[in-house]
Amino acid sequence: MIQPQARQQSVSPAVQLALAGPVGRVIWKLSAPNIVSNLLITLVTVFDAYFVAQLGTTALASLALVFPFQMLMQMFGNGAMGGGIASALSRALGRRDQAHANAIAWHALLIGLVMSAFFVVVFVWFAQTIFALMGGTDEALDGAVHYAYIAFGGATASWLFFTMFAICRGAGDMRAPAIALMISTVAQVTLSACLTLGLGLFPKLGVLGPAVALVACQGAAGLGLLIYVLRGNLAVSMKPSWPAWPPLADILRVGGLSMLNSITIVLAVVVVTGLIGRYGFQALGGYGLGSRLELMLVPIAFGIGGALTTAVGINIGAGQHDRARMVARTGGLIALGIFTPMGVALAIWPSLWLSWFTTDPEPYQAGAHYLQIVAPFYGVFVAGQVLYFASQGTGRMFLPVLVGVVRLVVVTLTGLITAGLGFDVGGIFGGVSAGMVTVGIGLWLCTKGPAWRAG
Repeated sequence: MIQPQARQQSVSPAVQLALAGPVGRVIWKLSAPNIVSNLLITLVTVFDAYFVAQLGTTALASLALVFPFQMLMQMFGNGAMGGGIASALSRALGRRDQAHANAIAWHALLIGLVMSAFFVVVFVWFAQTIFALMGGTDEALDGAVHYAYIAFGGATASWLFFTMFAICRGAGDMRAPAIALMISTVAQVTLSACLTLGLGLFPKLGVLGPAVALVACQGAAGLGLLIYVLRGNLAVSMKPSWPAWPPLADILRVGGLSMLNSITIVLAVVVVTGLIGRYGFQALGGYGLGSRLELMLVPIAFGIGGALTTAVGINIGAGQHDRARMVARTGGLIALGIFTPMGVALAIWPSLWLSWFTTDPEPYQAGAHYLQIVAPFYGVFVAGQVLYFASQGTGRMFLPVLVGVVRLVVVTLTGLITAGLGFDVGGIFGGVSAGMVTVGIGLWLCTKGPAWRAG
């Protein structure tokens, strides 16, 4: 029998919609602001690459070296630990446990502080070693190292933004973070252009410009969302308390395991980047443009999937497992239908993407070769990632993460065999495609597993 007052709270409109509203409306209502938010994040990435491309191929190579780890932090903050926060919070609200929901919100801030310290230690102190192992040399290596000093040295600002975004998302409020992100995106793109190229009265910082803009604008957005929550605008409150294991465990059992999935995604790019380096400097720059697009698909998938984490979590918390599965699969099919035609178009006309960044024949040819082989499978990959984020709402992530590990093995073995036998670089790209198919099929099969059944 439920007795505590914490379990007698009224259901918010967002929770009620997730529990009983039409599935299509649930997905649209929750995901639309999140899709806009993540498209904006993607646009920032595109514009940063465009501005840096004006500085030459060496600067592009610096960005190619650091970009996988920058995306790793974003995937840790939004997709992994952010997913853990949103999953735990939505499940607590679904079963109307307000006290536990409040505790989760406070402990989410503590986790964000610890995670930011991790990125400062690893990617500032060991930046030189990490980027050198990836094949960086001379000016390209120097640019990547100094970029990391700023972008990861200011990781606390980024993690504040990631954490507050996840808290709002878990409570079903997608509007406030979307507004904050719209404002910060305009500011970040503008500041990045000014600092990278030295426009107006701004100093020309070159490849360091995007890093400065990133830290300043994400920090401001995170602070704004913190003030928004502290003023009582959300269905949860944050009261300082000593760390306690139950709320930490509820977040970490999803977020901690999900970090492994983020690592496998980035490691796949890191491994392929290292192997592509054997084919020449120009090939590395061209592949960097192609892989950038691949990594950008993850936050786009998060636009739909991040909202599904909340919808699935609320329904799992309320014991509505069949409805949770229906919501997840519908979201996956929507992603498949949208991104498959887009990928095919990029394979046929790679200039739609590459012409924004380079006209040099060699890097352009490498990027085009990559898109022709990999892009047709973008729809399957994004659908799989959407189902992955939806799975976070179940609170049980072993099988979805295992799919990511299998994908890494497929990509790595294919790449090593191709490079070791001296085959054309297309064999490595074929391995990337096979990995994407693994993700799509594997995550669909996971929705048939025990995490989606009562009991």
